[in-house]
Amino acid sequence: MRTLLLLSAYFGLLSETSAASIPAVKPFTVNLSSRVPHMLDLIGRTALPAAELAAAHSSLNMSLTTGMPLDTLKSLQNEWVTSFNWTREEEQINTYNHFTTQIGHQTVHFIHEKSKVPNAIPLILLHGWPGSFLEMVHLLDQLMLSNSSQAFDIVVPSLPGFGFSSPAPNEWSTSDTATLFNTLMIQVLGYKSYAVHGTDWGSVVGFDMYDQFNNTVKAAHFNFLPFFSLTPEQLTDQGIALTAAEAIQEQRAMDFENSGIGYYMEQATTVNTVGLALYDNPLGQLSWIAEKFIIWSDPRRGTGPSIVTNNEILRHVSMYYLTQTFDSAAFIYAQNPTGKGFLYTYRRARTNQPLLFSNFQWNMLFYPERLVATIGNLVYYNSVEFGGHFPALENPPALADDIRMIGKYFRS
Repeated sequence: MRTLLLLSAYFGLLSETSAASIPAVKPFTVNLSSRVPHMLDLIGRTALPAAELAAAHSSLNMSLTTGMPLDTLKSLQNEWVTSFNWTREEEQINTYNHFTTQIGHQTVHFIHEKSKVPNAIPLILLHGWPGSFLEMVHLLDQLMLSNSSQAFDIVVPSLPGFGFSSPAPNEWSTSDTATLFNTLMIQVLGYKSYAVHGTDWGSVVGFDMYDQFNNTVKAAHFNFLPFFSLTPEQLTDQGIALTAAEAIQEQRAMDFENSGIGYYMEQATTVNTVGLALYDNPLGQLSWIAEKFIIWSDPRRGTGPSIVTNNEILRHVSMYYLTQTFDSAAFIYAQNPTGKGFLYTYRRARTNQPLLFSNFQWNMLFYPERLVATIGNLVYYNSVEFGGHFPALENPPALADDIRMIGKYFRS
């Protein structure tokens, strides 16, 4: 107990002093242009081999079996230095209302867009890796449409170590981030209750919020969960039978867990090695990150509702490089290794608040409806044919429609 109190005092999140004083909120403008010439110079001067030793090719489930293809990386490199325009991207990013605040020892960056509709539901959108707050802005646009059936006040924070939020200390966990963001919503922004949406690491933090703060979190929506997929044998043991379409998703999840988690082990065990190697290497960061945007997305990326284009990938990687957060963002894996962040054992949240889930069929992990129902009060489950691990970028209209269902169940 004394250790918990000391940690609370250090982080400045749970003490009576912090609760009594509301941290100041300061307007913030994204201004990273001074580093762009150096970035473009490095990109242009970085040599790549004339031919790759083993050509990356697609397996039956459309994943790249040997990693980033050389021709894809060369094409992205050329586009980065010839047509990508950071000034234009930065101007668009600054059309949103950005703020920072100091909660304890942590600087928290966030976007805050308020609805003009009375009694709008406060909603916090939580990104993952290799995303950033940018992952959520197109979804924000959809949710803020004037003809929307449900109005929201939307908050999009940067996770600690991502974007413009300060890195967290070594002892930090996703549970601490959950407390940090609950403090942001309740003490700093003054909401009495709110809903949460999360994906990837944002689903880990969001589930912690759903679990810990059942008096303030009145509904939660996820398209990913803080649990690994169960094997077919484990599903059978639980009496969960799969349809033919679900069996394809399950096989894709098993393929990912068997051969797609090399990055996870690297970032969870020796994060400094890759973090330092790529710290000032934008093309290296591009290879590491773009591969994930390609293989974790619906193979139809960049078509239809998907905005996972080459330009969008370059925008995300530029944000990592220009904010110098490649290493601090990856550190979330080392701080929350398997068994502490993502779990193999499913557990039920300590709340009866409504839980909603969207199953995008090209995601790399799979959660059947009956399994999701074991972790919370599942009131809504929807399978979406178009989209993968980044639905806020791949199919923002469909994801927004599912999130709007929160309005049916939210009780402040």
